[in-house]
Amino acid sequence: MKILSIQSSVAYGHVGNSAAVFPLQRIGVEVMPVHTVNFSNHTGYGAWRGPLIAPEDVREVVTGVEERGAFADTDAVLSGYQGGEGIADVILDAVARVKAANPAALYACDPVMGNAKSGCFVAPAIPVLLRDRVVPAADIITPNQFELGFLTGTEPDTLESTLASADLARAMGPSVVLVTSVERPDREPGTIEMLAVTPEGAWIVTTPHLPFKANGSGDVTAALFTAHYVRTRDAADALARTTSSVFDLLRTTHESGRRELELVAAQEFYAHPQLQFEVRQVR
Repeated sequence: MKILSIQSSVAYGHVGNSAAVFPLQRIGVEVMPVHTVNFSNHTGYGAWRGPLIAPEDVREVVTGVEERGAFADTDAVLSGYQGGEGIADVILDAVARVKAANPAALYACDPVMGNAKSGCFVAPAIPVLLRDRVVPAADIITPNQFELGFLTGTEPDTLESTLASADLARAMGPSVVLVTSVERPDREPGTIEMLAVTPEGAWIVTTPHLPFKANGSGDVTAALFTAHYVRTRDAADALARTTSSVFDLLRTTHESGRRELELVAAQEFYAHPQLQFEVRQVR
């Protein structure tokens, strides 16, 4: 399997491509990372160094990859955090070129814009751009509950309302919606859920909620789910494997006491997921 991943990159820590590439490689995926920024560290520290990469430079890298003949056997395009408005055109153009070379290829978009606790943390134009132009071009999207609500103009909280919001999102274009960080009022205390919705049905999985914030975990989630789904077209299996791997990554990180993801230390959990959580079909 081969994935073109257009995301940010950091030297210190793990977000964007610096979070997604190694887990994908560890499960046997050939990754072609194209960076949209080259920062010293993620911006959550409040200080960072390094350049935003101009959209035309990102496009040049994509074109160079295309000139090597790589798109004909590219199975998916993956995108995450979009720092500026111009990068969306580059990503959508790359998706169109990959699909022209391989009509079976899928586009997976992680529509990063914020979360329920901190609200939107991207430029004001980005959520609208994602909603109106990028998400409709995607085959797979991986929003959290807050992002799903913005995309669909709803306020999902219960299982029923989250399913309804996911259906609205699917009506926009994507066939597969993975809702991360589902927090419904009637869930077991100390838990959190993920929900996958496809034309074939809907499945939910519950895990313990680890009480800390780990930048980059969403990037790992989107990458692993995309790869597993593209490989098998089985959303329940992709959900089971992704949830297992990401929980063990987060548990390993939490136990280490470190701020950055223990991406390397947890590598066996990507290659050999424990599949310790039950996936329940809810539709």
